[in-house]
Amino acid sequence: MKFILAIVIAILFILPLLGKENKANNEIGIDEKLGEIIPLDISFVDENNDSLVLADYIDKPTIVTLVYYNCPGICTPLLGEMTTMVDEMDLKPGIDYKILTISFNKDDTPEIAKRKKLNFMKGLRKSFPESEWRWVTGDSISIKRFTDAVGFEFMPDSGNFAHPTTIIVLSRDGKISRYLYGIKQLPFDLEMAIIEASQGRVGPTISKVLQFCFSYDREGQKYAFNFTRVGGGFIILFLVIFFVSISINTHKKRKRTR
Repeated sequence: MKFILAIVIAILFILPLLGKENKANNEIGIDEKLGEIIPLDISFVDENNDSLVLADYIDKPTIVTLVYYNCPGICTPLLGEMTTMVDEMDLKPGIDYKILTISFNKDDTPEIAKRKKLNFMKGLRKSFPESEWRWVTGDSISIKRFTDAVGFEFMPDSGNFAHPTTIIVLSRDGKISRYLYGIKQLPFDLEMAIIEASQGRVGPTISKVLQFCFSYDREGQKYAFNFTRVGGGFIILFLVIFFVSISINTHKKRKRTR
């Protein structure tokens, strides 16, 4: 009985620790809004310094990348992987889908966006209509409205930003259809997400598992496997299984002695 009591105390001790860590990391990440429709009246400014209203641009499945243009870490690799996937997918850009790259840094300008776009468009092997991949900037109000709508949580961090890495796929009516997490994606997965979006379907993700297993490393500007959190989770799982098995065995022994 004392041993079982010790297990219960250990579980009660570990759970609050994990809860505190999760609370601290909730400042950045993704709060999924699958199936919700983004505000299509949000207006940005594109790389040509022209106004872009989402309702006028999103008329087919749209891949959204949220970055900031002077990011020293994960944004550039994410955009590089996007060009790779564009080249490897069978779907046709401008016909089956389009792309929207949004800077969440209010200080980014159309001139910076244009330079970034030229650099990445040069790396494409496949022909991609320039009007079908827009690179936009916006004021703090437009940025906040969009990031809140898709659940993208970021924060300033020593002159840069701590932020999650994700690709968001929208349907032609602005419905959030899929989140794809991390820098590197399989072209097949993105293709399937686009096809689902074209049908108005919403695809499930495993964001909660990813958020539990990984935490943002501000110094390295990347996500790192959180051994403490995952290890603690396994300890809790082991203790629960062990506690349940002891209870079952004890119950069986009592039945035999009757």
